[in-house]
Amino acid sequence: MAIELMLLAVNMNFVAFSHFLGDMHGQVFVFFILTVAAAESAIGLAILVLLFRNKTSIAVDELNALKG
Repeated sequence: MAIELMLLAVNMNFVAFSHFLGDMHGQVFVFFILTVAAAESAIGLAILVLLFRNKTSIAVDELNALKG
């Protein structure tokens, strides 16, 4: 969640400076960042689904299988 907030803050800066400078490169770069953020969220959701299928629970206290 914190990474998503940081990426959104960076996106806001890119859009603001892009608009201020009259350059479209910052806004194009925002689309790439949003694509990476969406892929990251999809991977996190896939991990949760697999853990639920294997353990039939997503309670944090019961998920000690991720320990190294």
